[in-house]
Amino acid sequence: MGFCLNNRVVFTGGSEKTSVIEFLRQMGYASAPEVGRKVIQAQVELQGTALPWLDKAAFRDEMVLEEIDNYENFSGTEITFYDRSIIDSYGYSKLERIPISDLLLAKCGELIYCRKVFIFPPWEEIYENDAERKQDFLEAITTYREMVSAYIKFGYDLIEVPKVSVKERAQFIVSKMSDS
Repeated sequence: MGFCLNNRVVFTGGSEKTSVIEFLRQMGYASAPEVGRKVIQAQVELQGTALPWLDKAAFRDEMVLEEIDNYENFSGTEITFYDRSIIDSYGYSKLERIPISDLLLAKCGELIYCRKVFIFPPWEEIYENDAERKQDFLEAITTYREMVSAYIKFGYDLIEVPKVSVKERAQFIVSKMSDS
C-alpha cells in the first residue's frame, strides 16, 4: 500500500524541520507552511496579542484555524510535507495547560495525516532562538515530550529523525518512505 494511506507527511518536534523541508522542496516535493511562525509574524505585523508570550490560548486558537486551512489548501495527490499538524496544537495546549476546545479535539480526529510521523528530537548543538522562537532548550525538551504523547494519543507512529546533516536527514526520510 505504500508508506501511508494519504500523502500528508508530518514533521514534528525540534531542530531543523524547516531546513529539511526546504531541502526536500528543492528535490521536488511539496510542502505546507509552518503555522506557528506564520501566526507570530502576522500578529507582530498587526500588533495583535495572539502571541505565545502574550496570550497562549489566543495563539493556539489562531494556530488551529491555520492548521485547518493548511489541511484544506494542501491536499493534492502528491506527497506534501507538513511542518507540524493539528496534533501539535493539541500538544501545545497540554504543554501550556490550556483547556482543549471542542473544535480542536474534533479536528484532531477528523484531519487525518500519514500515520507515520517524522519526529525531530531537540538538538542542543544546533538549537537557536530567533524572532519567533523564544523558548529555551529545556522548554524545547518538554515540548518534544508533549508532542510525543500527543501523537501517540491520536494513534500515530513516530519515526525519530537522526541528528545528522540536513541532506542526510532528507535522505533518511525519503528512504523510510520508500521502505514500505
